Amino acid sequence: MEFTFEIFLLLFFVAFIAGLIDTIAGGGGLLTIPTLLYVGIPPAVALATNKLQGTFGSFTAAMYFIRKKMVNIKEIKLMLIFTFLGAILGGFALLQIDASILKQIIPILLIIIGFYFLFSPSVGAIDKEKRISIIVFSFTLAFGVGFYDGFFGPATGSFFAIGFIALLGFNLTKATAHAKVLNFVSNISSLCFFMFFGKIYWSIGLCMGIGQICGALIGARLVLKNGQKIIRPIIVIISFAISIKLFFS
Repeated sequence: MEFTFEIFLLLFFVAFIAGLIDTIAGGGGLLTIPTLLYVGIPPAVALATNKLQGTFGSFTAAMYFIRKKMVNIKEIKLMLIFTFLGAILGGFALLQIDASILKQIIPILLIIIGFYFLFSPSVGAIDKEKRISIIVFSFTLAFGVGFYDGFFGPATGSFFAIGFIALLGFNLTKATAHAKVLNFVSNISSLCFFMFFGKIYWSIGLCMGIGQICGALIGARLVLKNGQKIIRPIIVIISFAISIKLFFS
């Protein structure tokens, strides 16, 4: 397929906004996937290309948080391993299982998350005592959400963040930073899967990837500067928006 300059410009702008939103709360695919389909890219190729462009954003945000010492890679290396394995298995499961059942379940979970943050203003305000060990967190939640990202995907960052807050006692800013690092790992895993089994429009993915980098840099700075003042309302909005999208798609 051939694409005009105007289409590349549109996709760059959409990816920029998606990278900004995705870094703060997740859910950038709510913008990018429909836009890729809108410009005429086949669904399977759109999903693969979306993973490519999204990986640029998650990598940018992850590296920013690591450089700012919000995340210590040595402390979460087990999480990274299990997230990667989960995403690989999720990709293989996608080949065998109909993912449509998740369209009924995930919106309900996202609505719960939305109301949880909406009516619990103190949640994630400060660090609290963790409820489980990092080892248990790694082979349960990190593996499970990684599997979900490889299998289905929407709001992966939100699920990681809520896990860090509820189970490891992280504050919202710290949880968001760690969520982006794990999200990058699951993105890389899924991207490898799509590169092997699917087709990617590289010119589109790279163009959108540049937009993702720009948006993610701004989003990461906003997270560190404004913390839960900006993260909380964006998570609520994105959770409800994705729920509505999945209910009516």
